[in-house]
Amino acid sequence: MHIALFHVDAFTEHAFSGNPAAVCFLDFWLDDAFLGKVAAENNMPATAFLVPSEQGYELRWFSPVCELKLCGHATLGAAFVLFHFVRPDLEQVLFSTRFRGPLTVSRNGDWLSMEFPALAAKPCTPPAELLRSLGPSLAPADVVQVFVGNETYVTLLSSADKVQDFQPDFARLEQLHPHVVVLTAPGEEVDFVSRYFAPGYGIPEDFVTGSSHCMLAPIWADRLGKTDLRARQISPRPGELRCEVAGDKVILKGKAVPVMRGSLTI
Repeated sequence: MHIALFHVDAFTEHAFSGNPAAVCFLDFWLDDAFLGKVAAENNMPATAFLVPSEQGYELRWFSPVCELKLCGHATLGAAFVLFHFVRPDLEQVLFSTRFRGPLTVSRNGDWLSMEFPALAAKPCTPPAELLRSLGPSLAPADVVQVFVGNETYVTLLSSADKVQDFQPDFARLEQLHPHVVVLTAPGEEVDFVSRYFAPGYGIPEDFVTGSSHCMLAPIWADRLGKTDLRARQISPRPGELRCEVAGDKVILKGKAVPVMRGSLTI
């Protein structure tokens, strides 16, 4: 069996930056255990699997250890591969997903626009276990506000430097599972910055996380009083996104770069 396989760096204009994703094209769905083994073999933050459907493509995402309910950068990578290598005639594609329903991606030159659901988050009192997971790198005074939703703690810090300088203790952060942690703060050249930690899902620190911006964009749109936002994830492989809040949708815009094309031989 030969499976077409691509490696794409998402939310960046430069190879070896942004978030790497593997994209695999299947004729039909194989069993979940096999998909998990392929994702583990790829050893990337996410592998996207696609199967043709009547409306477009069915799409699923796997980290090296589990299936993901929503993944922005691997969706961007999958659409990039479709538009550039598989179906260059397409300007838009509809992905059918198991957990988030239909997702539409369109292209405008080098930019790809993904129509994702806006995810609600409510302010909450910082849980003691969250503060323990952030210490000793952060003091309670560094935390301005905490939001929770979609099994995510969005933690607003006092400055971008606090986000950048945070030294994660992955063992402590993993104890919050199934919750993940997003740190965010106002930016200087962009509207806001962030970092994302999900060690319980096999992703100690994600490089550029599209799905987290489904929650971050509405939070910052409300705080800044604007619906068009520029964001930067300041991970070891940083990347940039443009976010547009449109009612119950968030339009995530980004670029991508191909870095490998081949096949998986089983």
